[in-house]
Amino acid sequence: MHFVLSVEGTLRASAGHTSAEAAGVVTAPDVEHAIDASAGPVLLVFLDPESDVGTRLVSTLTTPVRWLTAGERDALVRDADPQAILGPEGAAWTARAVEILGGEQPASQRLMHPRVRKLLRLVATRPVDDESSLDALAAEVGLSPSRLMHVFTESLGIPLRPYLAWLKLQRAAHAIATGRPLADAAYAAGFADAAHMTRTFRKMFGVTPSSLRAMRDESRR
Repeated sequence: MHFVLSVEGTLRASAGHTSAEAAGVVTAPDVEHAIDASAGPVLLVFLDPESDVGTRLVSTLTTPVRWLTAGERDALVRDADPQAILGPEGAAWTARAVEILGGEQPASQRLMHPRVRKLLRLVATRPVDDESSLDALAAEVGLSPSRLMHVFTESLGIPLRPYLAWLKLQRAAHAIATGRPLADAAYAAGFADAAHMTRTFRKMFGVTPSSLRAMRDESRR
């Protein structure tokens, strides 16, 4: 699922036989839809529907696409830094999104397992490539693979494998957005090659990295 927020003005979205113009939209998972955001810059935030915040946001959706008001959009984009959302400030942004959309807040704050904190430091400093197998990561933090997966989900509210997959995609998108060649972006994010990155982008986002590069170049003209 994802948010698409028009930084200024509106965008147009459709799902099934419904189409509307709004300040932003949030889409339910696994719903075919189309969004025309060509009128201006947008803030795009992807969320795993199986994560804690994803589960709470899904509960707020009564239709495949929820149209956001200008007030809701303004509250979400106010002081929002895309790079910060990818990092430590992401949890605060998603918590605010849950509150704005009327989702339930968690009953209590999750406690971060110290080995999970160590793992996050490790993956923050290097590409998550094919060498970052579950066995290798578990060995580095001194846990069995099964125990690591359990405490990771308990600590962050999202399973380890989806987290690592999203981390690779985020790093690749950031590299492309900052102008790096596609092959360099793939390597920096931990993909085997640009073709592997392209297949993953098409599967997860419905677009190719080259189309993302084209949108970036168009916005700079």
